[in-house]
Amino acid sequence: MSDPIRLLLADDHPVVRAGLRAVLAAEPDFEVVAEAATAERAVALAATGGFDVVLMDLQFGAGMHGAEATAAITAAPDAPRVLILTTYESDADILTAVEAGAGGYLLKDAPPEELAAAVRTAAAGRSALAPAVAHRLMDRMRTPAQALTKRELEVLQLVGEGLSNQQISKRLFLSQATVKSHLVHIYAKLGVDSRTSAVAAATARRLIRR
Repeated sequence: MSDPIRLLLADDHPVVRAGLRAVLAAEPDFEVVAEAATAERAVALAATGGFDVVLMDLQFGAGMHGAEATAAITAAPDAPRVLILTTYESDADILTAVEAGAGGYLLKDAPPEELAAAVRTAAAGRSALAPAVAHRLMDRMRTPAQALTKRELEVLQLVGEGLSNQQISKRLFLSQATVKSHLVHIYAKLGVDSRTSAVAAATARRLIRR
């Protein structure tokens, strides 16, 4: 019998971690080795070795986010695979996670069998994407001229959070002229003419998170 797939569960909600542990422990080829309530703790644990797959939430409240933790974990040599497990399926979240090095992206409403299959796929070094996530990525590939870039999504996400151009420029280390240029491109791609309309359109299309 082959060695079990060793798992690290990273989520700030104890009930979620308990539920994941119960589901995954029922699989004969899985071993839940450790849990982390913060992204920082997940990074520290992953650095000790002994894990094949990290199941990573995206939002941890204050402190490091899941995408940042994913980037830190996957940057190390012989790093475990990171499978994002979240409630968020906006383009902004997906692209950020994939760019950070995530080997998979699954939604928390996935049935247990789909979760187990995704863990095995990630452990084998292949991409494990929820059907809805894969569909969104395919849509972006089919219409690249209309798709917002990762930077445009970042700008628009901050607009949606109520930040001014000046605040966005400081947050993203961009000039205000560059922020304005991104907004011009965003308006054109979304067919809108204001910040409010852009946020409304992007939210409706699940491009950004509200």
